[in-house]
Amino acid sequence: MGFKCGILGLPNVGKSTLFNALTKSSIPAENFPFCTIEPNLGIVSVPDNRLNNINNFVNSEKVIPTSMSFVDIAGLVKGASKGEGLGNAFLSNIREMNALLHVVRCFDDENVVHVDGAINPLKDVETINLELIFADIEILEKRYQKLEKLIRSGDEDAKKHKAIIHSLMELMENGNLPKLDNFDTEEIKFIESMNLLSTKPMVLIANLSDDDSKNNLADLEAYSKSNSIDIIPAVINVEHELANLEQEEQAEYLELLGMDEPVLNKIILSGYKLLNLETFFTAGPKECRAWTIRKNSLAPQAAGVIHTDFERGFIKAEVISYEDFISYEGESGARKEGKLRLEGKDYLVMDGDIIHFKFNV
Repeated sequence: MGFKCGILGLPNVGKSTLFNALTKSSIPAENFPFCTIEPNLGIVSVPDNRLNNINNFVNSEKVIPTSMSFVDIAGLVKGASKGEGLGNAFLSNIREMNALLHVVRCFDDENVVHVDGAINPLKDVETINLELIFADIEILEKRYQKLEKLIRSGDEDAKKHKAIIHSLMELMENGNLPKLDNFDTEEIKFIESMNLLSTKPMVLIANLSDDDSKNNLADLEAYSKSNSIDIIPAVINVEHELANLEQEEQAEYLELLGMDEPVLNKIILSGYKLLNLETFFTAGPKECRAWTIRKNSLAPQAAGVIHTDFERGFIKAEVISYEDFISYEGESGARKEGKLRLEGKDYLVMDGDIIHFKFNV
């Protein structure tokens, strides 16, 4: 569907190592700033135990998870909005993203250099936030000037848009990423049309050491709580090791670490949620498959994800909720208990629905 989740942060904080773990690829991840210059893109399967649970009753020839794109973006330094480091190239790469994972280094290690010479997670977050805000203010000021000309010509929408921009700039004055909670649907639609950097959905990834004595997480946790930004603590080096093990070895390592699953799974799912996505399933003899849709998609739109012809020729959908499918041991049991529903064009697809589409082509 073309959605991209960008991995950003200061140079040398663990972005490329995280990307390598997520994609099991081998792009360079070295101990010096700007090792990553061009953004790297990887397609990652979204972990979802429901898919295998569904297939237990279907026994399809293939089991196909849904996927999403992650992008490893070059490191940013203070002054990027004025051309420092990789400057505008970095910012333009971020602008192409739909959501952001901000990696913040939260451990001391004299063998791993820091671009500013010292570890300070809050200062690092502030550096990134300010550069995003500075880049956005430049865009907002240019739009503001254009709107003033339109207002003089009597454009009523321009007056509303000018007020929105004024409110955004006031929110940015304190150096924090602006929250859109107090804007209505139409106002948010206008804000999204400007493709601002500082309003993109974001999760913080706290990169920790496996030696707790080296970690400094408390300040970042307090920041995430006060600013309502989710934070995921992760020992990224360990996650990278786990990602490159065979399944049996990985299970043994996880047991040794006292973990049920890799933190990577949580990171992938956080990116999925940031993008405002959800999953429906199709299940038959040939394949059991997960599909990605935007939240609040109607049944014809979901059909169109499979094939555009299905959306155009949509007639109806046979729908079973995931819970009913499992509880009644598959389609035949759900049908027998009256849990299979026929839905039309106005049906709002729910996360976890198992659907069979009827259509004309």
